[in-house]
Amino acid sequence: MGTPHFSLSRTVDCQPLDRWSTIAVELLGCQTRMVKGPRWQHRVIECGSGEPLILIHGVGGHAETFARNMANLGQHFHVLAIDALYHGYSSKEPYDAKKRHDLQVDAVVDLMDAYGFERAHIEGESMGGQIAFEFGLRYPERSGKMIMNTGVGRVKLDKTDFVTPESDHSELAALSYQAITKPTFEIMRKRLEWLVVSPDRMTDEMAEIRVRLYQDPDINAAMRQFFSVDMGKDDPWDLDPQWVESDLKHFEPEGLVFWTEHNPGEGPDLGEYFASAIPGCKFYLMEDAAHWPQWEKPEEHDQVLIDFIKGGR
Repeated sequence: MGTPHFSLSRTVDCQPLDRWSTIAVELLGCQTRMVKGPRWQHRVIECGSGEPLILIHGVGGHAETFARNMANLGQHFHVLAIDALYHGYSSKEPYDAKKRHDLQVDAVVDLMDAYGFERAHIEGESMGGQIAFEFGLRYPERSGKMIMNTGVGRVKLDKTDFVTPESDHSELAALSYQAITKPTFEIMRKRLEWLVVSPDRMTDEMAEIRVRLYQDPDINAAMRQFFSVDMGKDDPWDLDPQWVESDLKHFEPEGLVFWTEHNPGEGPDLGEYFASAIPGCKFYLMEDAAHWPQWEKPEEHDQVLIDFIKGGR
């Protein structure tokens, strides 16, 4: 395929996952803030100083997705993990089903304006990867380096015969529907286990946080809208393409497609192909990880971002 593969500047040893502490402990030294932009309110967990790096979670998620990355990345950047528009404690109105993904991109600009950032690096995971890609395409003058982590944009690709992993988006959509309509610990834990290679890699604490969020009436109402639960449609990944593959050559920022060996729904061949269609874009494949590389192998994930943003190889 000829896609440039990204390599790390050093070997990274990841500690056993059971040695990670609670989310509250990992976020010591960070601030949680409600930031008012020109149009919307944003919940932000932030730490560090230097060039801004915005971290955007996947669909149905929240800023704590990046709890294990904040302290390390904060030694190199001004890191902001956010609740995306319509998610968590960020703004939920006005809601427009047809423009909801476009508005999420605009919300990142709104956040940057609130902070006075001219440019920012962005890593997006899953849905956040789509936001990062579309931000880079629509706002190249505001873009630093863009990292698309297990998610790509709404693009109709010329190639369609990708290898489809056993666990697909329809399974996640069903679990998401259950988590929204009946946000119990047991259901939420099962939904979150879809994101990792094995159930023991997810924690009860993360499930408890999401249950607490989904039981909030305003957040639950927003999730019902975003997942079209009350309209009989429960698959937010069923999106009409906004671009065709030839549009990718107009992507100007320096990009990295960050994929995993066991990403459910979309295998590594799709990620690598997507990277190959963007001029100068690199591809990184993490072994032994599924849909949450930042959680499953935090040290390796962080080193990828540090090396790529600070220079790259």
